[in-house]
Amino acid sequence: MTRLLAAVIALLILPGAACSSASEPSSSRTPGASASSGSATQGSQAATPRLRVTKVATGLDHPWDVQPIGGGRLLVTERSGRLAVIEQGKVRRLRMPSDLIWASGETGLMGLAIDPAFAETGRFYTCNGGNPLGTPDVRVMVWRLNATATRATYKRTLIKGFPATSGRHGGCRLLILDNGAMLVGTGDAATGTNPRNKTSLGGKTLMLDPISGDPWPTNPFINATNRKQRYVHTYGHRNVQGLAVRRDGTLWSAEHGPDRNDEINLLRNGGDYGWNPVPGYNESVPMTDQSLPGRQIAAKWSSGFPTIATSGASFVHGKAWGWFNGTLAVAALKDQKLVFLKFDASGKFLGKRVPRVLNTNIAGQGYGRLRAVTSLPNGDLLITTDNGSSSDVVLRVRPVP
Repeated sequence: MTRLLAAVIALLILPGAACSSASEPSSSRTPGASASSGSATQGSQAATPRLRVTKVATGLDHPWDVQPIGGGRLLVTERSGRLAVIEQGKVRRLRMPSDLIWASGETGLMGLAIDPAFAETGRFYTCNGGNPLGTPDVRVMVWRLNATATRATYKRTLIKGFPATSGRHGGCRLLILDNGAMLVGTGDAATGTNPRNKTSLGGKTLMLDPISGDPWPTNPFINATNRKQRYVHTYGHRNVQGLAVRRDGTLWSAEHGPDRNDEINLLRNGGDYGWNPVPGYNESVPMTDQSLPGRQIAAKWSSGFPTIATSGASFVHGKAWGWFNGTLAVAALKDQKLVFLKFDASGKFLGKRVPRVLNTNIAGQGYGRLRAVTSLPNGDLLITTDNGSSSDVVLRVRPVP
């Protein structure tokens, strides 16, 4: 649990009003799709609870991230360049300088993180396309929400220069850790040399101080001559879409593969995750290419063929979740479902379950593509859909007796 969640636990009461809800008696068990996936029946002695899915808000457009900000309110980023507050089931768009946001293709207003001192400062962070009048990039920006939660004021750019081309593979997820560091997951901008070039901020996870913007002092290349390299935490990534911290403090990422091998990675400081799509942008190479110099860290779970388009991810907590307690909940865009992955303390994959009520292809619930997953202090999950045309919703998922 991040310090953010601890800070708002006393304040957060999610809106009780709901547009609709659905529940299920059980979940389907599905095997992993690759050799690294193991058996879905291992470690499954705990009971599997029914899950209830409730619509918290409707009428959103590509909501990329959602976070609680206290007082029963939620803050949401919409990829087109809008911020919104959800309060008592109603969506209120914020007044903000949207002209600071560059939105193209997969890139726009994306990842969101709330400062641990938000209750006093109103400070929050976004990862987004920027510099729309010049050469676009992806960057992390600092904002302040006013006391009435009606206006977001741009304060400064914390870090910039993540590569951007057409908007493809723009990342970008944010996570604030218990030690105060900010973790940033970036995309490779569909440029083959970026992931393993340590002086590029693309295809990496980065770690920095969210107040000063300086590289985090324990980063593996903190003494590098090139300043960008000092921010690098891990490298060799294709397009990081999700970041999560487990209760044991380990850091995990969810990553898009090309036509195969979406990955869940256990992040190690200085680790090489083996994506090297050269010459040009050669997507036929392995996601984790073990033929490269040095040591490449294999994924803890891989989708095999085809991909499911793994996106946001968060660890589940609470005894009421039964078998799901301690699993990594991962949203799938292409496969339109929520996947729960179980790992042991060492990171070994133990099994996978996909609840029927959160699998559009089976249940016909009509939720469609799923983008973000946020774990709340009371153990509930928030999920955003990513279907566009202002048809998107925020869902709340909770176990029921």
